[in-house]
Amino acid sequence: MCGIVGYVGPRQASDVLLGGLARLEYRGYDSAGVAIIGDASIDVERKVGKLANLRAALDDAPLVGSVGIGHTRWATHGAPTEANAHPHTDCTGRIAIVHNGIIENYSELREELAANGHALRSDTDTETVAHLIESYYTGDITDAVRRAVRRLEGSYALAVVHADEPGTIVAARKDSPLVVGAGTDENIVASDIPAVLEYTRDVLVLEDGDVATVTAGDVVVVDAGGAAREPERLHVEWDLAAAEKGGYEDFMLKEIYEQPTAIRETLRGRMGADGTVQLSELDMTDAEVAAIDRVFIVACGTSYHAGIVAKSLIERWARIPVEVDVSSEFRYRDPIVDPATLVVAITQSGETADTLAGVREARELGARAFAITNVVGSRVTRESDGVIYTHAGPEIGVAATKTFTAQIAALSVLALKLAQARGALSPERIASLWEEISLLPEVVEAVLADTDGIEACAAEYTGAVSSLFLGRGIGVPVAMEGALKLKEISYIHAEAYPAGEMKHGPIALITPEVPVVVVATQGHTYEKVVSNIQEVRARGARVIAVATHGDEEIARHAEHVLYVPRTSEAISAIPATVPMQLLAYHIAKMRGCNVDQPRNLAKSVTVE
Repeated sequence: MCGIVGYVGPRQASDVLLGGLARLEYRGYDSAGVAIIGDASIDVERKVGKLANLRAALDDAPLVGSVGIGHTRWATHGAPTEANAHPHTDCTGRIAIVHNGIIENYSELREELAANGHALRSDTDTETVAHLIESYYTGDITDAVRRAVRRLEGSYALAVVHADEPGTIVAARKDSPLVVGAGTDENIVASDIPAVLEYTRDVLVLEDGDVATVTAGDVVVVDAGGAAREPERLHVEWDLAAAEKGGYEDFMLKEIYEQPTAIRETLRGRMGADGTVQLSELDMTDAEVAAIDRVFIVACGTSYHAGIVAKSLIERWARIPVEVDVSSEFRYRDPIVDPATLVVAITQSGETADTLAGVREARELGARAFAITNVVGSRVTRESDGVIYTHAGPEIGVAATKTFTAQIAALSVLALKLAQARGALSPERIASLWEEISLLPEVVEAVLADTDGIEACAAEYTGAVSSLFLGRGIGVPVAMEGALKLKEISYIHAEAYPAGEMKHGPIALITPEVPVVVVATQGHTYEKVVSNIQEVRARGARVIAVATHGDEEIARHAEHVLYVPRTSEAISAIPATVPMQLLAYHIAKMRGCNVDQPRNLAKSVTVE
């Protein structure tokens, strides 16, 4: 959530800040602002709404200077108003600060500062930090920030400037991502990598507790104890072009069509010539893997749905019991975890606060924690015992598409590895399953090559107010993901249920005005699903079925059929998901919605 960009170098800072913030718009925000160090002062401009409002204000009255900080805010403390927008300043106006995260003890600090004569002008927790830094400032802004952050409880990524030290930005982080793009005679502080790629592909990753002093020619980092630390340096393999639309109307559509490549790259090199699954990232011997007697999966949102697919695969192939928890609930329910437990944390960004908390909880209880993420160097990779990267490339659209199917691909590899280590499947069966999994990119390409009927189907449901999604078996998480996509980007209410649950309440909602989307691909519960379709049709519902090519019978039971290629039931989740992504996309576009930046949502949820 929120975006931070800071620049120090020879360029006009406002140009760099606006460009970087534009590349972070996908994170979600409701106001934006910049602070530029001018001639012995700091000039601040803030606007509510989209970045275009800020850009227009700066076009009318440019802020000149080569050092500055910028921010896009997603409101937590205080309404989305200009007064609450970042950057915030201290009493003197000599210090400016931007912040991602939540300061949990801000009320206590606010009272203390007010009692000492500080005049706070906003409702935010962030402004408290600006005044706290002011109270500690004695001529060294780095020292003041270090002293201030020791008082903070909660999460933060901070970028701070002082008019008396015009060539310096001080950056600090705890539980919220922050990097420094290392350029030539210029450096850029940012909350995510796309903001720096126009200028450099070399990135320094700050760790929890780090305070960095950033000038045009140097980055000096000290840890929480004040000791100098050499930060990890990453060279980003993808470039700015990968984060642009590439001729597509929207990032979401581009990313839907990038799924074959994302799956192919995620699977690359995962099967050895000797028929063994290659998963060295687990850092466990086969004997240790075989000793695992329970798997917990912790995840949020779309990643949670991928986890439910993984539960089916792991239990079916490896015969290990699996529990799937929403991350925000896992650590609060006193889970039964021990050293024989594998905890798998799934997070697209690698910075999801609740999922990171689940990883910490699991490791404290003695379990081994393993991550599935798309972001190299993200926090979950440093707090877990191992990681599988989904090589999906940058995903800018807020609604996850290619990262979801890439997660399922990665989790399929993990399920095979567990099955192989435990001897739960024969080598022949492992080889057969791998052959099917490795063909998934071609299967998805076939789905994407035949989408004409999806747009026509979408046109009939743009006026819907509510909808239901049904499935059985592996079709349940697919239905859940379909419902999530529709509600996220079209704002049509959508709920998903196991189809067998219809008679236990949801069937009361069925009317001709409530379309029902049913995952009805071939599988061992297919006949049951058809019976459920008949139940809702008997009550006037219009049905959209996702079905297997060659199933002509299903057309008798549905107004619309979205066909996908035939696969085995176990790996059907990926192809069955794609038509529902496109259905949600087209309905949202026809309703005039912003599919890349849905209201109230953010790409990376870095606060609880």
